[in-house]
Amino acid sequence: MDTTTLVLVGLAIALFIYALIRDQQVAINGLKLAGSTLWRNLIMLLAGFLIAGLMQVLIPKELISQWLGAQAGGKAIWIGCIIGGLFPGSPYSTFPIVASLYQAGAGLGSVVGFITAWALWSVTRLPIEMALLDPKVALIRYAITFIVPPAAGYLAHGLNKLIK
Repeated sequence: MDTTTLVLVGLAIALFIYALIRDQQVAINGLKLAGSTLWRNLIMLLAGFLIAGLMQVLIPKELISQWLGAQAGGKAIWIGCIIGGLFPGSPYSTFPIVASLYQAGAGLGSVVGFITAWALWSVTRLPIEMALLDPKVALIRYAITFIVPPAAGYLAHGLNKLIK
């Protein structure tokens, strides 16, 4: 187990003990809410992990490295950004897939570009954003954030070279 996992498990146990001391019903309600959250997201989690695993065995590492690897330079960062902006899904399904790409040889710049574009450019959110806010607001936000994912990817790529 890594440090982050240990800290999260420790925090969960400490909060659960605190809830038990405060009121047993509070602890039970917390467990029920945690269970319902898990149940609502379980299918997405399983799908994300299944896709991530299948990508690792179906897509040759050489291909991922060629298109998204650090040696591919700016092309890889832009490809990562475009895929991230088009990629649908929640963090539960997206991050396992991004992690599998990184483990298969995608460069840090393309991974950071992917994640940042997924968060800022998500084309799947654009219709709802336009409907609920206003098309003008949504399009201006997209225009303002357009430079952020590639800039983050190039910055990550450069920092990774410096740190090595």
